[in-house]
Amino acid sequence: MPEQRTLADLRAAGGKPDAAVVRDALGVGVAVGLSGFAFGVTSAGSGLTLLQTCALSLLVFTGASQFALVGALAAGGSPLTAAAGAFFLGVRNAFYGLRLSQLLSLPRAMRPFAAQWVIDETAAVALAQPTRRGARLGFLVTGLSLYVLWNLTTLLGALGAEAIGDTDAWGLDAAGPAVFLALLAPMLRSATERAVAGLAVVLGLGLLPVLPAGVPVLVSALAAPVVLWAEGRRTGDAREGEL
Repeated sequence: MPEQRTLADLRAAGGKPDAAVVRDALGVGVAVGLSGFAFGVTSAGSGLTLLQTCALSLLVFTGASQFALVGALAAGGSPLTAAAGAFFLGVRNAFYGLRLSQLLSLPRAMRPFAAQWVIDETAAVALAQPTRRGARLGFLVTGLSLYVLWNLTTLLGALGAEAIGDTDAWGLDAAGPAVFLALLAPMLRSATERAVAGLAVVLGLGLLPVLPAGVPVLVSALAAPVVLWAEGRRTGDAREGEL
């Protein structure tokens, strides 16, 4: 039998123990999954039925888009406008899918099922792993734990909405985005990454009052190419100055 690899061996090879990957993935899945309660409460408070609320979590399963949809409905927007805003906000998952398809390299038969779990959190955990095995394990554990908990807490939140009362006063619609920002912040290590994040925030918040729901998020994605272009120009000018 081959000898088991020690923790030191795994670290030296750039790998990560399966137990550590599972622990990190479960931490993300549980922390974010519990915020499904906030969505259930918010959705019920906006006038959606219990069946409609649960169907959104089961079939759509992308927290920010779900909050955008029920938020637009609660603000008096038409169902078409609300759905369009949620769609634009969910477009980012397609870009995650392009990167994860190469990283995970799953069999074709599994890809349609895995696509349901391509969201912010599963992408963040998978991309943080140094090996394909770790990425697959992190994606699976995060997706499964988050999907189960999100749907369970959505149901509980919708059932308990009447007991909570005014959902706007609690600010529960901000729970999901706040959790994701807390997970994202430690990943911004370089000056370039922080510049991209800062510009994206400025674009998103600045355009929020003048563009339809969901569109500011798409426009804020332009922060990455703008910062990289500026960084390239700065590096090029510095090299020319040395000649």
